[in-house]
Amino acid sequence: MKSFLDRLSYFIPRYAWLPLLLLAAMNPICYQIPKLIIRNWDIPFVSTALDDALPLVPFFIYFYWLSYAQWIVSYVVTTRDSRELCFRFTASVVLAKLIGASILLLYPTIMVRPIVRVTDFTTWLLNFTYSCDAPTTLFPSFHCLASWFCFRSSIGLKRTPRWYIWAQAVVTLLVFASVVLVKQHIWPDIIGGVAVAELGILLNRVLHLDRLIAKLDLSARSRV
Repeated sequence: MKSFLDRLSYFIPRYAWLPLLLLAAMNPICYQIPKLIIRNWDIPFVSTALDDALPLVPFFIYFYWLSYAQWIVSYVVTTRDSRELCFRFTASVVLAKLIGASILLLYPTIMVRPIVRVTDFTTWLLNFTYSCDAPTTLFPSFHCLASWFCFRSSIGLKRTPRWYIWAQAVVTLLVFASVVLVKQHIWPDIIGGVAVAELGILLNRVLHLDRLIAKLDLSARSRV
C-alpha cells in the first residue's frame, strides 16, 4: 500500500490529494443537488434569437464530452504546479461553484431541445447526453465555468510549456461552442459561467479561502 501511495505521490503531490477530492466533489454537490431540488418547480423556458438561429450540430457532442478530459488533466497539472497555486485554484473553484449553485436555485431555467433521430454513434451519444442531463439549471453553465478555470489556471503555471496554454484556449473555445451547438445551453449561459468563475477568483482574494484549503495539506502533516 505504501509503495502505491509513493508512486501516486510522484504524479500527484500529497498536498494536492485532498484538494483534488474536494474539486471532484463540488460538481455533484453544486450542480446535481440544485437540479434535484428544482425538478418539480414551475420553471420558465428561455431562449434567444441567436440560439434559435443556431443549427444543431451533433458532431460537437464530442467536444462537449472532451471537456471532462480537459478538467481532469487541468486539475492535476494545476494542483501539482505549486502548493500556492493548488490552494488558490481550489478555493476559487469552490467559491465559484457555490455561487453558481445559488444562482441555479434563485434563477432556474429550462430550454426546449430538438428531437434527434438516432442514425449513428454521434446522434446516439447526443441522445444519451440528453437522457443523462435534463435541460434545467442552465445559468450559469458549469461546463463553461470549469473549462474557463482550466484556461485561466494555465496562464499562471510555472513549469508548463506555452503550447499548453494555447491548447487550453482552443479546447475551452470548442467547449463554449459545443454547449450551444448541441443545444445544452443558450449563449448567455456561457457568459454567466465565465463571470461566475471570475467572481470566484475575486472573492478568494478578499476572503482568502485558500488559507483554509491549505490546512488540507497532507504533506505538511507528514513532516510534523
